[in-house]
Amino acid sequence: MPAEATPYLLNIDHLLTEDERLTWEAAHDFGQRRIAPSIEQHYEHGTFPKELIPEFGEMGFLGSTLEGYGCAGMNPVAYGLTMIELERQDSGIRSFCSVQSALVMWPIHTYGTDAQKERFLPGMAKGELVGCFGLTEPNAGSDPASMRTHAKQDGPGGDFVLNGQKFWITNSPIADLGVVWAKTLEHGSDAPVIRGFIVERGMKGLSTPETKGKLSMRASVTGEIVLDEVRVPKENLLPGVHGLKGPLSCLTQARYGIGWGALGAAMDVYERARRYTMDRVQFDRPLASFQLTQQKLVELHNEIGKGLLLALHFGRLKQEGKLTPVQVSMLKRDNVRMALEAARTARSMLGGNGIMGEFHIMRHLCNLETVFTYEGTHEVHTLAIGRALTGLSAFS
Repeated sequence: MPAEATPYLLNIDHLLTEDERLTWEAAHDFGQRRIAPSIEQHYEHGTFPKELIPEFGEMGFLGSTLEGYGCAGMNPVAYGLTMIELERQDSGIRSFCSVQSALVMWPIHTYGTDAQKERFLPGMAKGELVGCFGLTEPNAGSDPASMRTHAKQDGPGGDFVLNGQKFWITNSPIADLGVVWAKTLEHGSDAPVIRGFIVERGMKGLSTPETKGKLSMRASVTGEIVLDEVRVPKENLLPGVHGLKGPLSCLTQARYGIGWGALGAAMDVYERARRYTMDRVQFDRPLASFQLTQQKLVELHNEIGKGLLLALHFGRLKQEGKLTPVQVSMLKRDNVRMALEAARTARSMLGGNGIMGEFHIMRHLCNLETVFTYEGTHEVHTLAIGRALTGLSAFS
């Protein structure tokens, strides 16, 4: 664990390889040096630090786990440790790297052609190209099968024409390309099937308006993908996957990173609350000397330790190719819930100062309200786990 003034009684360093420890420390140092000085200003002004994107590439944060094409080839645990440090700074920063890596580069690497990989992945790994992921729609969130975006092929073997609207899309206003999921009627089939398409900036009929008025994830760029008769070459179809398996498998990759990343936000609020209550004096004593304050610190500390062990265990399973989607649901659900409750507790420990930007806790709290909802709501993950336990579906 990177050296901090705040002690952790549960330290996982002895369970990590030397490369994993070095990766964690490098990511921590980068976050403190390059992100921390300006993140509060970006959050306050609703801007994303685009100038850091090439540095994310240099650090290996983009397409971290992929092999070849200029990607770092990290193992799943090393990747998770970088997610901790990015979200320690801000959920929006981790979201940028998660979307680029897990939701855009991963499906191109997994389901794309060699030509698609050669064309897009090296530039994305360097941060020269930015990607987004188009699945959620205004009326299709937790139920992606009800999407209305559709693609019509212009004759057998022809290009595709896409129409529809995607909403709540991280990175879309600054993206050079997007992996967009749409229903299409394939020749010889009576039922539409979901397919993935690489849609590129500059295609006629494509627009990506920015979503304004957010009170959360303000240091992240969010927008729409509007498709109005957008002609996509057949060469931009991802050939390696059909149906909902495509987008859902991408989300499984991203949720795994979220389950690690949320720990970083929890660590930051805990460490800030501990420092504050050690320094803040009331009734001639530090706040940290009061029983109720110590109880809160203990609960925060212990929950972070358990979350780390859960993430590490699932990381090793992923390394062995044994991690299941429902286990990823457990990781995302439990660690995000824990981090959100930690932020709420830490906010209360700072009293009125807890809502001030300079203390950073309220920023994490607001961000985590979004992380609690996106890429599978807390409730949907609960039902996914319940279905695994009982064999009975409560979704409908």
